[in-house]
Amino acid sequence: MWRTRAAAACVICRSLANSSYGIKRKSPLQNLHLVSRSIHHPYYPSSKFQRPPLRISIKLFSSLHHLPLRKTKLLNIKHGYQFHRNFWLARLASRLLKVRYLILGSAVGGGYTAKKTYDQWKDMMPDLNEYKWIVPDFVWELDEHIDFEKLIKALPDADDLAKLLPDFDKIGESFTSLKGFFSPGSPGETAFRATDQGYDNDKQFKKISDKEKIDQLQEELLRTQLKYQRMLERLEKENKELRKLVLQRDDKGIHQRKLKKSLIDMYSEVLDILSDYDASYNTQDHLPRVVVVGDQSAGKTSVLEMIAQARIFPRGSGEMMTRSPVKVTLSEGPHHVALFKDSSREFDLTKEEDLAALRNEIEIRMRNSVKEGCTVSTETISLSVKGPGLQRMVLVDLPGVISTVTSGMAPDTKETIFSISKAYMQNPNAIILCIQDGSVDAERSIVTDLVSQMDPQGKRTIFVLTKVDLAEKNVASPSRIQQIIEGKLFPMKALGYFAVVTGKGNSSESIESIKEYEEEFFQNSKLLKTCMLKAHQVTTKNLSLAVSDCFWKMVRESVEQQADAFKATRFNLETEWKNNYPRLRELDRNELFEKAKNEILDEVISLTQVTPKHWEEILQKTLWERVSTHVIENIYLPAAQTMNSGTFNTTVDIKLKQWTDKQLPNKAVEVAWETLQEEFSRFMTEPKGKEHDDIFDKLKQAVKEESIKRHKWNERAEDSLRVIQHNALEDRSISDKQQWDAAIHFMEETLQSRLKDTESVIEDMVGPDWKKRWLYWIGRTKEQNIRNETKNELEKLIKCNEEHAAYLANDEVTTVRKNLEARGVTVDPCLIKDTWHQIYRRYFLKTALNHCNLCRRGFYYYQRHFVDSELECNDIVLFWRIQRMLAITANTLRQQLTNTEVRRLEKNVKEVLEDFAEDNEKKVKLLTGKRVQLAEDLKKVREIQEKLEAFIEALHQEK
Repeated sequence: MWRTRAAAACVICRSLANSSYGIKRKSPLQNLHLVSRSIHHPYYPSSKFQRPPLRISIKLFSSLHHLPLRKTKLLNIKHGYQFHRNFWLARLASRLLKVRYLILGSAVGGGYTAKKTYDQWKDMMPDLNEYKWIVPDFVWELDEHIDFEKLIKALPDADDLAKLLPDFDKIGESFTSLKGFFSPGSPGETAFRATDQGYDNDKQFKKISDKEKIDQLQEELLRTQLKYQRMLERLEKENKELRKLVLQRDDKGIHQRKLKKSLIDMYSEVLDILSDYDASYNTQDHLPRVVVVGDQSAGKTSVLEMIAQARIFPRGSGEMMTRSPVKVTLSEGPHHVALFKDSSREFDLTKEEDLAALRNEIEIRMRNSVKEGCTVSTETISLSVKGPGLQRMVLVDLPGVISTVTSGMAPDTKETIFSISKAYMQNPNAIILCIQDGSVDAERSIVTDLVSQMDPQGKRTIFVLTKVDLAEKNVASPSRIQQIIEGKLFPMKALGYFAVVTGKGNSSESIESIKEYEEEFFQNSKLLKTCMLKAHQVTTKNLSLAVSDCFWKMVRESVEQQADAFKATRFNLETEWKNNYPRLRELDRNELFEKAKNEILDEVISLTQVTPKHWEEILQKTLWERVSTHVIENIYLPAAQTMNSGTFNTTVDIKLKQWTDKQLPNKAVEVAWETLQEEFSRFMTEPKGKEHDDIFDKLKQAVKEESIKRHKWNERAEDSLRVIQHNALEDRSISDKQQWDAAIHFMEETLQSRLKDTESVIEDMVGPDWKKRWLYWIGRTKEQNIRNETKNELEKLIKCNEEHAAYLANDEVTTVRKNLEARGVTVDPCLIKDTWHQIYRRYFLKTALNHCNLCRRGFYYYQRHFVDSELECNDIVLFWRIQRMLAITANTLRQQLTNTEVRRLEKNVKEVLEDFAEDNEKKVKLLTGKRVQLAEDLKKVREIQEKLEAFIEALHQEK
């Protein structure tokens, strides 16, 4: 029996020695206690027995160094003397076996507890296999930047850890020294029993404190995560500084970094071209971008500002601020700046005045893009933000979804916002960043239903819950926030769920203060402590990393497919062009405008090639047509009705002086300006044969009208012209017979033209004569019959008195009326006077023409001043003066045209063309047609394809 118990003790001892849990120890034989070595291995040299200390403490160690360590009760060992010598060795072995059981139980129990704690800890850790895309690439590349071998060497090895454990050899030696002091009923046995009872109490204490240990482990896990998060942020900050230095060294920069910086800019250029090419956002554009949608005031703009690390958007309390889509391209750069696509000004985002100017500029652009009678616009504002450490991506901030149209909004505002959001989200490669306000009830959300319709499976949707601090404060049940984050309260599915804090609601908060507040909140939040949220689901930093990684993943998967689609589109467009316009070059709208511009400028220059004779003939003819009525009616006729030549000349001089001072110069300038317009229009519109391209007609007409509208004649031209005209009319000397005959011819043409007009007026008054009535079967009206009778009566009056005055006396009117009444014709006196005016005018013009024939031989008498002659030709002199004035005026106006006004008109045309060149809407409106649109599409598709191929090549190089 004794050998059996001894053998069992040896087996237990060896098993204890073999179960050292990975601690480097001595040989198995040396691991045994001294008692076992002395009993079963008598030939093994044992050390001398030493007196053990009076108090022995046993520590329980755990691999979780952060847990508080508890000490067991001290074992009070009292020394005594064994009086009974019978079976003392068996009793001693029995006591030692109890000690071994205690040690073995402690080791096994501690190991089991540690393993159970480790398993619980492992179960609490999230499974990151499905979220590897969220972790940025540089985390997996930390081994390239951090020397882990040095860290491993710096950690204590197994030997050092073994030193921390109790020395079981010494404990065994101490227990062997107690064999002479234990006997049945001795104080030593009582001590062992007390130890057993303390061990039972300790197991019960462990059971009670398991929950506390779990809480401690959770807190320790959270602290560890935050610790590593701060470590990563510190590394990122150092990396940002290094990137900034590298990017500033343009000459010695790293090629890979330059390529990486410009990659997002290349992609953004492709999106800008697509935006111009496809203004209606056709589904043909399937290139990825991050579309930010959410309810109004849900915090969309704040999330974008946190990602861009600057307060760049205008803000308003409850007011709709985002009135049009804003495309924000984030990229790396040495300085934190922002600039618009169509502007070269850079806004320094580190300066508050530049930030205020940027916000004001964005607000102005939004309001300008909104058409009259609308609240929102589909026009996209393109903005680039560069800075060290920014995640590269393209985001589109859309107007917030509203449920009700308030006062001041257009009636179709709600439908317009829905259509804009759907247009962007229906792109199958667009990443939908769905923003939900955590401070309001989830049931009030509108955008989640809209997103679930566009992406039912949630394969490209990222859900973001904002204002989590307010949600945790106001929501009665924190588990409701967990249900929102996990997507259990919405029908919408998502690729990932995030919770962020966008500040305390103060618009003057800086980005750094918001970051600190967000980190402080989540560090103390119950949502993380109770594992309702996981560490990778919180903070805008993690959100930015996840969105950027998802964006580039989508880009790599879809960009080549889109390039192939545009390649096919290009082939179709080129084939259509070859079939429809085989002999024409592919000129887009801008190239056509440049061609039209050159043609218009050539035509303006052609005005300078017009001969002086042509200018003067046109000006003289047009000016006389304009002033002839005034000359005949207001100058010649009143003067010709005078009784003698002196009165005639006096009347003519006075009338001409008044006319020259007030009307003639202005009329002459008007005629010159109209003549210039007519010649300019003739050059612009006349066909050029086969070279004429009717596609430019609308543009040329618009340029002509705008140039004429802007042109103003030189104001000083009238003053100089007045003096010249006055001097020309003062001259009465006709130098030769040729000038005399020219004046007579001019007068005859003028009078014959007036006589013809008068005959036409009389014919309209009295109706057709008997020949036309018989030939064309045309009759007279009642009024025409009355006028005809009146005409016949008035002609009798003139035949009776050929020197009758120009006006009828009242008694003559009464006589004519009574004569007509006697024949049964009732006539009004006004009708008699009106008919008399035309009858006398015809009579006077015929008389003047007869006088012209008499004056053909009167040049001799004119040279003698009509002395000893009854012939007077003062009217010929008048028409010569007017003819000479017209010739001198035409010559003066021609000089002004060729020397000044044509050049000023050419300058105006250039200005108009420059203005039109900058106005794309004008070009689209004026250059239209299938040919223009086809060439425009070809150019855009080629440009998109080339840029996509360049982007794909750069993407492969970066990879």
